[in-house]
Amino acid sequence: MTTPTLTPTRAATSPRPRASSDVGRPAGYTLEVDHITKRYGGTTVVDDLSFTVRPGRVTGFLGPNGSGKSTTMKMLLGLASASEGRATIGGQPYRDLPDPARTVGVVLEPNAFHPGRSGRNHLRVLADAAGITTARVDETLKSVGLAPAAANRRVGSYSLGMKQRLSLAAALLGEPPVLVLDEPGNGLDPQGIRILRAVLQARAAEGDTVFVSSHLLSEIEHLADDLVVISAGRLITSGPITELQQRASLVRTTAPEELAAALRQAGALVERFEADALIVRRLPIEAIGEHAFHLGVVLHELSPHSGSLEELFLGWTGAAEPNTSTTATKEVLLP
Repeated sequence: MTTPTLTPTRAATSPRPRASSDVGRPAGYTLEVDHITKRYGGTTVVDDLSFTVRPGRVTGFLGPNGSGKSTTMKMLLGLASASEGRATIGGQPYRDLPDPARTVGVVLEPNAFHPGRSGRNHLRVLADAAGITTARVDETLKSVGLAPAAANRRVGSYSLGMKQRLSLAAALLGEPPVLVLDEPGNGLDPQGIRILRAVLQARAAEGDTVFVSSHLLSEIEHLADDLVVISAGRLITSGPITELQQRASLVRTTAPEELAAALRQAGALVERFEADALIVRRLPIEAIGEHAFHLGVVLHELSPHSGSLEELFLGWTGAAEPNTSTTATKEVLLP
């Protein structure tokens, strides 16, 4: 039986050259989620979801609790089967990867450890199973900030933050070109958050593919290059975070209620910002001006608005209808 061949897809821009220790390690795997649906009985938890995660970028995966993020990651990793559609890594399902331990680093469960085993021994077991040298164990522990004294303690005595660091170390152990991390920042102190950010941004800068879910919106705002946002199992929006933050308009007017009603009728998402101001999403700025003109409403200001990620997230998931487009270029009317 022939071994499947994995064909990497390179990023559009050339990544930084790898360090000498990384020479020969593959890079540039694109993650594709293609119209996947997951049903448990009569309940649909992921609904016709499509998006792409590109190499050389940190992609943040956002959504409210119960939106289907973890289920989507499990389907990508072959831990759950899709009812419809497919998810691939470098063009192949996870189960067909020739060397998954050295291709994909995963953080899904922070408590996936034997409580009586030390952190160092946990990594040694993983290294032995994957054919990784023991020297790499200490190197990885150092990279995530687990000091020798902590690494030699039993995992059962670890705090949540220390377990998260050990989970990250396990994901990095095989120097994989793909990282899929579910809430890796939970329980981390500020120093741990900084280490996590530095590690993930460095991997992306070297051309690796980094896909990370989080509820820490302020951290994702500093960490991510791209976003994928879902709600109720469906895509809300996706694209570069800098573009998504610009997809809103600030409108100051003498008749905010009248204008807001007309814009909502046209399909816009409208929020009251101040007594005389509105934040308008899902409608181009030119269209807002035309609606105001036809209503005879006086505008004191009509300008692009760059909101915080928290503000945008609440707008996307609190009131926005799911968008059926599968690429950011088709979502130009979204915030």
